[in-house]
Amino acid sequence: MSPENDTQISEFLLLGLSENPELQSLIFGLFLSMYLVTVLGNLLIILATISDSHLHTPMYFFLSNLSFVDICFTSTTIPKILVNIQTQNKVITYAGCITQIQFFTLFAALDNFLLAVMAYDHFVAICHPLHYTVSMNPHVCGLLVLASWIVSVLNSLLQSLMVLWLSFCTNMEIPHFFCELNQVVHLACSDTFLNDLVVCLASVVLGGGPLTSILYSYCKRVSNIRAISSAQGRYKAFSTCASHLSVVSLFYGTSLGVYLSSAVTQNSHSTATASVMYSVVTPMLNPFIYSLRNQDIKRALRRLFRKATMKGVFHPGLDKCLSRRSKVRASNCDSWIKW
Repeated sequence: MSPENDTQISEFLLLGLSENPELQSLIFGLFLSMYLVTVLGNLLIILATISDSHLHTPMYFFLSNLSFVDICFTSTTIPKILVNIQTQNKVITYAGCITQIQFFTLFAALDNFLLAVMAYDHFVAICHPLHYTVSMNPHVCGLLVLASWIVSVLNSLLQSLMVLWLSFCTNMEIPHFFCELNQVVHLACSDTFLNDLVVCLASVVLGGGPLTSILYSYCKRVSNIRAISSAQGRYKAFSTCASHLSVVSLFYGTSLGVYLSSAVTQNSHSTATASVMYSVVTPMLNPFIYSLRNQDIKRALRRLFRKATMKGVFHPGLDKCLSRRSKVRASNCDSWIKW
């Protein structure tokens, strides 16, 4: 197998979700609104965890990392489809397609690992509460996130390099709204056995591994929660991980559904439509799930909005001006007020 692409192709065609011209405006509006909600919602989660000292804990450290990854995850695919719809041009360059594959696999794997790390954090908090401060100290939390990044980056580099070794034919149409790895590999003219093997192994190790650890941690947590005598204690223990369980169910349920359905049906457009669930809808819903079910996040967001409102009404120097009781007349402070 030659390391160079024999056909010297320069571009692919992203067919998108539908080729019906009448639906393009609707698709553009839906993707744009979902993207804006995703970015805004996850940014609010990050700002809330940074600004509120009460949220400087391992749980919210991992949550802010997950929010950042979700913003990057959606930014890998949605801006390109918005540009394509707006310009009525379905072309994506060869280099752009490889880059999209690399970053999509990177952030998809990071989502898997961060959900597993958050499950481990909840497991230690519920099953080994006396050892929590030692087991989940800042150094350990940083190493867990760093390890997740390293493994995800190595996997994304491997997958993109494997695609670079392939030779492609004249059919450059991808029946998807982004350069999905399997769709691109199946367009190749050369032998794709090694690519399929690597994708399968990566899916089992990087997808099945975190999912198995999450399921194991929840089984242990359920047994510990059932041993709590008071109903209030059981409810409080379960509520700490209810948001995480909702996100895990949504992410893995939709992603597994997409790949299981793609193995059964040959309708690529149906697979592309179903892919919207885990690649667009799930990152959009994560902030709502965590903010609606988490009282700490609600309080932090209220404080954040209160500070933003006060800064919008008063100039930051107003307090200093009003505190000068001598040599400064009160009327001089009026200039600081924004009417």
